Amino acid sequence: MEFFLPFAIKPLVHKITYKDKLLMMGSCFSTEIGARLEQLKFDILQNPTGIIYHPLVISEVLIRIVKNHLFTPEDLFEETGIYHSWHHHSSFSGTNKDAVLENMNREIQKAHTFLKEAQFLFITPATSYGYFLKKNGKIVANCHKMPASIFEKKLVFAKEIKTSLSNALTEVRKFNNNIQIIFTISPVRHLRDGVVENNRSKAEVISAVNAIIDEGLGSYFPSYELVNDVLRDYRFFKEDFAHPNASAISFVLEKFIEYAIDAESIKILYRVEEIFESMHHQPKFPGTDEHIRFARQQLKKVEELKEEYPFLNLDSATGYFQQIIQHDS
Repeated sequence: MEFFLPFAIKPLVHKITYKDKLLMMGSCFSTEIGARLEQLKFDILQNPTGIIYHPLVISEVLIRIVKNHLFTPEDLFEETGIYHSWHHHSSFSGTNKDAVLENMNREIQKAHTFLKEAQFLFITPATSYGYFLKKNGKIVANCHKMPASIFEKKLVFAKEIKTSLSNALTEVRKFNNNIQIIFTISPVRHLRDGVVENNRSKAEVISAVNAIIDEGLGSYFPSYELVNDVLRDYRFFKEDFAHPNASAISFVLEKFIEYAIDAESIKILYRVEEIFESMHHQPKFPGTDEHIRFARQQLKKVEELKEEYPFLNLDSATGYFQQIIQHDS
């Protein structure tokens, strides 16, 4: 008896290797997957303006990165001593205006260089509901807890989403004609919009993304479908019933690895994972001969892996185990 609805995922034709660069844009779900890939030592750059949910904002950020269009003091506004930007997540906000602006522009410049060299762009839109400033009609990336009265909340339809993303991807391909685009839809439920409204919102995004895929402008990885049609259970969500939990993310990552990572890199991946799992090993008696012997064994594995694959950055693992060994001496 089957208790899940498994379905075949057509693998990526040109797969990701450890030598590739991957720019990840979109929702908090993409940052979860990106963080896991970073832990496995893939070369990842995530959301240079912070987490973004709406496809129109993703499009704007991509064009800004391509053009290396920096922010100016006029892009900031101050509220209760904190400087914010309508283009950024609140993680970029701060009390020092110059420092905030410098950080924003540093990240755009870094993303500009990274995107030029990147082999893959991973895009994860989450919702088609957008918040638009009443004073000028522009969509915001984050409301920064400002009064609802200054915004107009609107559902953006698939046709406009497709046009916006297609235009952005045209600019990206002019800038880097070797890049591969991978789309996925965030499985995070936007329950504050309402259950019916969340489904309607996702439908517009899904329709737009699939229209782009049908035109051959990218590939599709079904993270939304894996969570909602394969797992299909609230035990795979956090207590808010909206965000996939660690088990769900691990499941999706496992499927993503099968879908997108090449065979040689998967072999490396498991060895890297083993090393970093050993760093979380909690010895019963730290500093004992057994603990030091364990650290030496792990350091040997790190050095062997670095010798085989010099492009891997395993400095944190080297330093961790050396510290244990040196502490003993």
